[in-house]
Amino acid sequence: MGESLKDKVAIIGIGCTKFGELHDRSLQDLMVEASFAAYADAGIEPDRVEAAWLGTFSPGFGGGKASVTLADALRLYGKPITRVENYCATGTDAFRNACLAVAAGVYDVVLVVGAEKLRDRPVRGVQREGTHPYLEAGSTPPGLFALAANRYFHRFGGDRRTLAKVAVKNHRNGALNPKAHFQMEVTEEQVLSAPLIAYPFGLYDCCPTTDGAAAVIICRADLARQFRDDPVYVKGIGLAVETGWPFFDPTFEYIGFPATTAAAAEAYRMAGIRHPAREISVAEVHDCFTWTEIANYEDLGFCRKGEGRYFIEEGRSALTGDLPVNPSGGLKSFGHPIGASGVRMLTEIVLQLRGQAGARQVKDAELGLVHNLGGPGSVACVVILGR
Repeated sequence: MGESLKDKVAIIGIGCTKFGELHDRSLQDLMVEASFAAYADAGIEPDRVEAAWLGTFSPGFGGGKASVTLADALRLYGKPITRVENYCATGTDAFRNACLAVAAGVYDVVLVVGAEKLRDRPVRGVQREGTHPYLEAGSTPPGLFALAANRYFHRFGGDRRTLAKVAVKNHRNGALNPKAHFQMEVTEEQVLSAPLIAYPFGLYDCCPTTDGAAAVIICRADLARQFRDDPVYVKGIGLAVETGWPFFDPTFEYIGFPATTAAAAEAYRMAGIRHPAREISVAEVHDCFTWTEIANYEDLGFCRKGEGRYFIEEGRSALTGDLPVNPSGGLKSFGHPIGASGVRMLTEIVLQLRGQAGARQVKDAELGLVHNLGGPGSVACVVILGR
């Protein structure tokens, strides 16, 4: 195994737009807002940035499949910019690649931007790209994850009321966050009586399609205190990729995601974490659907396999629990502009570690975790940040 990233890279600036149906804002507008907020937070001018990484999955009408999308938006010409696309782990993988470059000593200060506009589309939900015209005809993200949720309940018990507790928790947190797409609380009764999308998922079990952007500025750890007194350090990063066709794998159990388990193991190894349930203070995990958050509890080692339902039912993942999960409101409240989500989750953990999260602040946060899960559970990225 090669060298570790631990404590070689620091986050010195963050920026995040309001997430929502932003029909009056272009993709470029969102990237500019998030980036200049990050510049201001770091106390630097744009020309201090030596390189940039853009995470965007499907920039659509407002952008192109190249790094010029960010170069033109920010007038960041003459500098290396890399565009990253990796399913729903796009934003965190862009961050991972930027961290590798800084840790290697190639650059001192770089910018990472995640941005997406999913509302300016002629299709409902997430547009399928490059899929087989017959093998995946009619398949949707809710349908695929619903298969796993049903299998999980068959194996371990639980029902729609268990899922409803995730929705209630995350909407309660999102109501405290002025940048969330949905800033509203819901009751368990509302969740259970909402229209069904793909059993067992109702409307409130699914995250919305959304527009938004977020940015972070990172630098060499030994330079961090030149910019601010409270930098946040990268402790570990793990990325894992499994098959894109798990439904053709006879050994796939539909009760969790091996990519998350492998990515977490690598991030924990790098960070020196042996007991994540006791050592992680706060986590932002990929709750594209309510059941996915429950599976994440288990795959990330917060509890044993099959015990995720008790983790939510006992309030352990609430703001006042022993391991708060998705204090921002999660994808459930923020929505999921694919390239933006991972970077947005990083900004939330930075706020938590700085003690700047306001009404949703987790007490005495020391170590934070960010997790994304992409495709049909095919790719996962886990980032550990610390003070």
